[in-house]
Amino acid sequence: MKLRSYLKDRFWFYIIAALFAGMILLFLTAYRVSGQLAAFIESLFLLFIISAEITGYMRKHRFYDNLRSKLDGLDKKYLIHEMISRPTFLEGGITYDALYEANKAMCEYVAEYKRSSADFREFIEMWVHEVKLPVASLQLMAHNHNGEFGEKSLEQLRRIDAYTDQVLYYARSENAEKDYIIKETPLKRTVANVALKNRESVQLADASIETGGLDISVMTDGKWLEFILGQFMANSLKYTVKDREPVIHISAEELQDRVLLHFRDNGAGIPESDLPRIFDKSFTGENGHTYAKSTGMGLFIVKSLCDRLGHSISVTSERGSFTEFTIAFAKNEHYLINSR
Repeated sequence: MKLRSYLKDRFWFYIIAALFAGMILLFLTAYRVSGQLAAFIESLFLLFIISAEITGYMRKHRFYDNLRSKLDGLDKKYLIHEMISRPTFLEGGITYDALYEANKAMCEYVAEYKRSSADFREFIEMWVHEVKLPVASLQLMAHNHNGEFGEKSLEQLRRIDAYTDQVLYYARSENAEKDYIIKETPLKRTVANVALKNRESVQLADASIETGGLDISVMTDGKWLEFILGQFMANSLKYTVKDREPVIHISAEELQDRVLLHFRDNGAGIPESDLPRIFDKSFTGENGHTYAKSTGMGLFIVKSLCDRLGHSISVTSERGSFTEFTIAFAKNEHYLINSR
């Protein structure tokens, strides 16, 4: 709290104090009090006002400056009450009590919101598991139905299954740390599982998959990594170029402090203007509007999972030529011990 602001706020008090000083002087003059005594009384009154104001300013200055500095340093502003002590002056006490009530109400609201969010997430997870049963049954029926209709039906069912997986992983991404197990995971096996799950989609798109240098293990959760690579593959098969055979190249390279996994396709590429935002929630970009309907959630979930798993992810692309995603897996002592 600045002194100038304090003095400005007390302006009317000083006006009233000056009027009272004038009234006292008139009273003393009316009773013919000597000039020296009148000046002494006026000086005492002025000294009293100055002392009271200095004391009041110092008490408020300490409290409000401490309040402001603590507030600026907090991410969750509603917790400010926990960071300050109750002041000794009246206005500060009222402010402190108001902050206490606001903090209490906010904590209750946050707790209720968390309970509601947890209940909704549990319902979504249960719903996804339930809906996968009829989807799996329909996929089996489509497998047994030969012909073009069966193939088209199977492809649409695979898309439904992929979207339900996306819902499940998004619901779990906020608390992924409760659902993953970090362990040594062979990249070759993980890529093979992803290719096997997407084999029909790859065949329908007349695409080919090339691999190289995948005889490396990384520290990650295999299930989450398979989902991430599955999102990359789905995008590669979605954004292809007409009259060009889709080719997906997956490779890895081991550096001194990390392992890099590269996922590259020769599809439509990403416009340079879209690259900074492709991991933003619900961002579809130019390709999402031009080639197919898109929710813009796949890469957002991928980025969230990589952050929670401790992996970094980057993308490079050239419009009409290629797109390459790179995931960096950090090495640590546990990895180095197990990889010997």
